[in-house]
Amino acid sequence: MKLATINKVYLIGIGGIGMSGLARWFKHRGCVVAGYDRTETPLTTELVSEGIDVTYVDEVSAIISPFNGSDVYSDTLIIFTPAIPKDSQIFNFFKNVGYDLQKRSQVLGIISEGSFCIAVAGTHGKTTTSTIIAHVLKDSGYDCSAFLGGISSNYNTNLLLGENNVMVVEADEFDRSFLTLHPDIAVVTSMDADHLDIYGDASHLHESFNFFAAQLSSDGLLIHKKDLPLTRKGVSYAVNNTSADICAENIRIEDGNYYYDYVSSDLIIKDLCLGLPGLHNVENSVAAVRVALELKIDEEKIRKALASFRGVKRRFEYIIKSDSLIYIDDYAHHPEELNACLNSVRQLYPDKKITVVFQPHLYTRTRDFATGFAESLSKADELIMLDIYPARELPIEGVNSQMILDMVTISNKKLSSKSDLVNLINKRETEVLVTVGAGDIDTLVEPLRVKLS
Repeated sequence: MKLATINKVYLIGIGGIGMSGLARWFKHRGCVVAGYDRTETPLTTELVSEGIDVTYVDEVSAIISPFNGSDVYSDTLIIFTPAIPKDSQIFNFFKNVGYDLQKRSQVLGIISEGSFCIAVAGTHGKTTTSTIIAHVLKDSGYDCSAFLGGISSNYNTNLLLGENNVMVVEADEFDRSFLTLHPDIAVVTSMDADHLDIYGDASHLHESFNFFAAQLSSDGLLIHKKDLPLTRKGVSYAVNNTSADICAENIRIEDGNYYYDYVSSDLIIKDLCLGLPGLHNVENSVAAVRVALELKIDEEKIRKALASFRGVKRRFEYIIKSDSLIYIDDYAHHPEELNACLNSVRQLYPDKKITVVFQPHLYTRTRDFATGFAESLSKADELIMLDIYPARELPIEGVNSQMILDMVTISNKKLSSKSDLVNLINKRETEVLVTVGAGDIDTLVEPLRVKLS
């Protein structure tokens, strides 16, 4: 596939965060872009406003012209996400007509060829870390393009376009997608067991991450969290761990902001201020600082960029922040992500009651990590569980939200439907509210904000 010859692009699953970034990139290049997704969301509404046609009906008759004919055009690219069911009518139409369908990851690999690629991988932390890196490069004037796995609050988009040949890419381990990339700088934030429906066990996940690290250019730089089971030698980072090659020390909270010193064997940058709460985000920013230093970005420009970083939508995002109520929304959908989120909330608001609303994501993930979820959620003062968001999966007998709730050790806990949640929260004395999950719990954020404001 030669990108220069592509004039029309159809994306099956266009509403996904990675797919929508590709849609925007091809639209910027002047291509005719359209796609399908099963539900309308604020993101698909934005795509439509940008001149991209989106259909929400999985029927061949819903495919808009010029993509709905039976002729196969060499200038037309069909991109699909692995989350699309294999019985999708639209997917099978393009497949049966004879188009060469490309996965999102394959296209991203082709786009990044020939660029100086900075790829950020990890079972959690990769979206925030890649967005911090992209912001530091943009804010400092170094510049870059970036395909991000979330909506940057600084730029209100998941796609950044730059004038140079540097590209920041979030490298997704799902379905081994990141193996299409050949980075010059690779960051690995975490390798906790996840996607076991794909990998089977943690050892195969670790194997895939090692394959990813091995695809670095021969003189490339690997930056990784301390103590990850990687075979390639790299620069390790951590918080409050002087055995790491680089670390954050003297971490403190002042007026809700985190301050720390960046420390390595040959450099100390004191009193960095991160414009995003959370000890886990301090750790993410340490990796970003190391990337910036590798690119020889001035220390004071790095300092300014970190302080002005406003985060990523749905990553520890403040929805309400007043004297009477704190409301935070977060994408956490793995026990370790929940731990990081709730530990940060407790650190920031040690004397307040914390109410958590959690929507599990995937039946397989719920089955595999039910005990871990229960341990993490037991850190709340009050817990409300929603039903499992199935995404691409069919139900598994005996796997439900109740199985987590039964193991949670706090007494103030209950199940709720999505339709009842807003009124249920409104009737309670809430001091700190945290909604967490990777499904469609985000559709409740605005109704909750309106009701509680």
